[in-house]
Amino acid sequence: MKNTKLTLLKTAMLLTGLFMVAVSCERDLSDDATLATFSKTGEVFTDNFVGMGSNFYFPFAGSKVDAFTVDREVGYQSDASMRIDVPNAVDPTGNYAGAILRVDGATRDLSGFNALTFWAKASQGVSVDAFGFGQDFLENKFQVTANNVNVGTNWTKITIPIPDPAKLIAERGAFWYAMGTQATGGSGYIVWLDDIKFEKLASIAQPRPAIQNGTDLVTSTFIGVNLAVSGLIETFNLASGQDQRVTVAPSYYTFIASSPSVASVNALGMVSVLTAGTSIITATLAGVDAAGSLTVNSLGNFQLAPVPTRNPSNVISVFSDAYSSIPVDYFNGFWGGSTTGSADFSVNGDNILNYTNFNYVGTQTANPLTDASSMTMVHFNLYVPSPVPANFDFLITLEDWGPNQVDNGGDDSRQQIFVRRGQVIADTWITIEAPLTLLNRNNIGLIIYENINFSSLRNFYIDNVYYYN
Repeated sequence: MKNTKLTLLKTAMLLTGLFMVAVSCERDLSDDATLATFSKTGEVFTDNFVGMGSNFYFPFAGSKVDAFTVDREVGYQSDASMRIDVPNAVDPTGNYAGAILRVDGATRDLSGFNALTFWAKASQGVSVDAFGFGQDFLENKFQVTANNVNVGTNWTKITIPIPDPAKLIAERGAFWYAMGTQATGGSGYIVWLDDIKFEKLASIAQPRPAIQNGTDLVTSTFIGVNLAVSGLIETFNLASGQDQRVTVAPSYYTFIASSPSVASVNALGMVSVLTAGTSIITATLAGVDAAGSLTVNSLGNFQLAPVPTRNPSNVISVFSDAYSSIPVDYFNGFWGGSTTGSADFSVNGDNILNYTNFNYVGTQTANPLTDASSMTMVHFNLYVPSPVPANFDFLITLEDWGPNQVDNGGDDSRQQIFVRRGQVIADTWITIEAPLTLLNRNNIGLIIYENINFSSLRNFYIDNVYYYN
């Protein structure tokens, strides 16, 4: 922004001077006079870095900092390339390679191009986690991502289309990548990249933008809840005849709410639920209607869970805005066989866990394991939207991983807490409390919620999960 203001100031001073000369000499401006503009350079790396400045390489947190070098012996029809040495999964200096290349200096005008292209090859056939552009570690306003890109042992040209080139009149995020070893069993490998540049290609065709991954999603919610339009993707057809799908930043889209007085949507796809009623969120991208929609059914005011009043010194909180909570690895482990989704939300700053399409789900607290040896009780607040299934049968399981601190390590212990149909009232928070009866409870690693006895419960809310004395 500072450089932009400086350029504009210089332009204004130049025009003022030219105007004074024109008045004094009674002559028109020369046809050769032009206004200052941003660089239209499309090249990023072609045997060396082009116009990137001196401070342009920024690794992601946790990545191997020295994974990147310039290889002066290997290149695509040349003698140089970017070389990425992806580390082994157990490398203590970083277990993956990832970084952005950000222009050091004035931004670039990339509106004359419609794709980022580059050549790539690897030491073995791999699926690279992500390539893209538009990340600048500032706003990342126009980020585009191509995921799971196949790279073989021979040079192959990769094309990543630009969703709306007209947006990229002042861009610094020239290129980025993220490469891990999930697909190689933890083994490292090498990727070479060359001729990284933005191009204008006649072969980019059939743009098909979508929101919600192209589905028409209907969600019930409440006044004060903020939702995000998700599943922002666009698919293009390339010269090869193959489709290329990219994940697209919200700023490329224009979002529309059918009833903004019920639920409005801002330029970043954030939906604010304001009153009871229904509002349908749709979008366009570069004038093309996006497939998919988000129908917001606001049920009115939401009844928040009772606010806990216990002394924080007597509480170990897993999930509650009333206390400082312990580290949680995840609230939804997406285990094999689980169909449970998460639609967590916040009502005026109060966070709620919402499980959908429920069969079973786990909350893991293994880093570190929870030492509840000084606690005597466990507490949950549960809310089941109407109707409560007639066959409702709900089980909560606490797992302690024993002295060896390993899940299923042979010394685990479990405590089961049953919640029956008669304990639940539809559309009302109920309190579930039970004495801690685990023989060992200084290495608690899991809390599991589960349908049992063929219960058909599919949707519920959880809040205020904690141990106390």
